[in-house]
Amino acid sequence: MLKQLFLLAASGFKTMIGGQALIEGILMMGPEKRSIVIRKPDGELEVKTEPRKALKDKYPFLALPLLRGVVNFGSSMYNGVTALMYSAEFYPEEEQTEEPSKVEKWLDEKLGSEKLTGAVITLSVVMGLAFSVGLFILLPTALGGLVVRLFPGCPVWGRNLAEGVLKVVIFLLYLILCSKMKDIRRTFQYHGAEHKTIFCYEAGLPLTVENVRKQPKHHPRCGTSFLFVVIVVSILLSSVIFSLVEVENTFARMGFHLLMLPAIVSITYEFNRYVGGHDGAFCRLVRTPGMAIQRWTTFEPDDGMIEVGIRALTEVLPQVEGSDCW
Repeated sequence: MLKQLFLLAASGFKTMIGGQALIEGILMMGPEKRSIVIRKPDGELEVKTEPRKALKDKYPFLALPLLRGVVNFGSSMYNGVTALMYSAEFYPEEEQTEEPSKVEKWLDEKLGSEKLTGAVITLSVVMGLAFSVGLFILLPTALGGLVVRLFPGCPVWGRNLAEGVLKVVIFLLYLILCSKMKDIRRTFQYHGAEHKTIFCYEAGLPLTVENVRKQPKHHPRCGTSFLFVVIVVSILLSSVIFSLVEVENTFARMGFHLLMLPAIVSITYEFNRYVGGHDGAFCRLVRTPGMAIQRWTTFEPDDGMIEVGIRALTEVLPQVEGSDCW
């Protein structure tokens, strides 16, 4: 299967179109438009397509290397959370029967529904980022400090190694545990539908359920792989920094990790951009770990999910053929 995947990736062009799995749906981001397609409880498709607004169009300097990584990462998170909240509206956990609280009424009165929604989305992005940084960056740093206490005289490289191993282990455990949850697993099936649809498009085949079904579900330019590379880059960069500047205090090390985050995201983005656009032996090698962990984040979709992926991709195809080339 891995060999088939690399052959497919090399045979057709590589598109910059990418997506995200939602609750019973898929978000697709094209060069000109973004589309959200949801499979409603009644089986019908809800389609929401709108022009894609990019900060780089208003501020061209944000498209410069090392700046664009942070901007695109933040934009992707915001768009992803917005789409996820939109998809959740079609599948409420329970009917709202209680009256809005005084706080909710006050916020709605002061901000208005549109501003309130924007504030909630922004808060969700901040909380999601804080959770990710806390779980995958700060927690391993704190546990690394415990290792030093348990083993006095531990060398600098030993602490760096301990923190690096903990980052990878916590990240993998998180993905594995998520994949075991029934609702999350179904979302990961839509993730598979997104990958298969993009592969079919890149191979130059008609976007039919039959053609999409045959494609691999693991994609070399998946966002999960990007997150894994973020972890690896943070390990390498922090190892170099803390080898040159000895920092023993755990909270000081946490502070250094936070300061390094923009650089980590920027370097990772540029690295993935290069690796994703080339198919040499080196690029295939460094893509392998990211492809391997997709076994926990991407599952085989059913035909209904594939239909959602096809519709979402079709909605964002560019007017000029090839203008979405990676």
